Amino acid sequence: METKKSALGLIPEYKIGVLTSSRADFGIYYPLLKKLGNHSLFNLEIIAFGTHLDQNYGYTIDEIHSYGFEVKHQIQTITLNKNPYETSKSIGDTILKFSEFWKINEFDLVFCLGDRYEMFAAVSASLTFGVNLAHLHAGETTLGAVDNVFRHSISLMCKYLFVSTEKYKNRAIEINNNPNLVFNVGALSVDNLENLKYYSIEEFNDKFNIDLNKPTILSTFHPETRSLSMNIQYVDELIMSFDELKKRYQIVITMPNSDTMGDKIREKLIDFAKGLDEVKLVESFGMKGYLSCMKHCSFLLGNTSSGFVEALYFPKKVINLGVRQQGRIITENIFNCPIKKDSIINAVKKIESKKIVQLSNIYMNGNTADNIINILKKMLNEN
Repeated sequence: METKKSALGLIPEYKIGVLTSSRADFGIYYPLLKKLGNHSLFNLEIIAFGTHLDQNYGYTIDEIHSYGFEVKHQIQTITLNKNPYETSKSIGDTILKFSEFWKINEFDLVFCLGDRYEMFAAVSASLTFGVNLAHLHAGETTLGAVDNVFRHSISLMCKYLFVSTEKYKNRAIEINNNPNLVFNVGALSVDNLENLKYYSIEEFNDKFNIDLNKPTILSTFHPETRSLSMNIQYVDELIMSFDELKKRYQIVITMPNSDTMGDKIREKLIDFAKGLDEVKLVESFGMKGYLSCMKHCSFLLGNTSSGFVEALYFPKKVINLGVRQQGRIITENIFNCPIKKDSIINAVKKIESKKIVQLSNIYMNGNTADNIINILKKMLNEN
């Protein structure tokens, strides 16, 4: 803790680090980053690494800058993922880079989020340095991905656990055995959804050259890292369903993340989309673009976590493919489906005939960013 001069004399200032490795976690962090950056009690330092600094994934550190944030720490790490060896090598490289980082940087508290292997590596490197960590979206379960192991491992290494529902709070308490350090604050992304000024359909078309007046499927398909050998078959089944669905829908595909086999899925999707006006591939819309596309699309089809938290807000119908997200809470707008062409086509027919009314939002718990700030002030003052 440092002190700084104000009109009232010397006041404490807490140095808060935020670890962000990808487009996905920055979009979730955003409301909290705004609150931390504008609060006189906190000195925010963003620590960017992973795909944020990789041109192949859209160099999304530019999006962080576009929202007015300084990125004080930029750590270049390997993001190779064609096979298990490359992913393991990426984990090792991230641990090595962060061992150097933690050696020369101290914080009063560092936030980490989710279940990515890059995040696991950065947090693992901090353990021997005694870094105080707070884990956002702790307690969630995704049995179809090795990320489930990373998420719970991250929680074990963190002092404070922030969760989005009571069910996840109970799971987090099972992990750390300390209910006093587990807080149900709701989902940060709901703050975004409540306050975001979305692109209109016309603005979206002007910016991305995609006309959402057309019936549109928004799709993101990540590898199932518990079933690596099946991923090529899965993406082939998905592409066969797209080939039929494109007769009636425009298909907007955001590209897979940097999980093992992600590059193979990416190559298949690029090959399929060549010459097809009905299929749009997007590396990264950015937070506002992605959420605007979700708002205006007909439904979601894929296996991304945004089909659970963000899609419920509107609400949007979601066809959740496979078992990557197995273990998450299934709300009425979500339809689980095997990754088989015939099953996917049948699921589309079912949701086309089903109406979704406004649902209660289990992830909404007041203003999540303010909830976190209030807890943060209390626990830092107690230390």
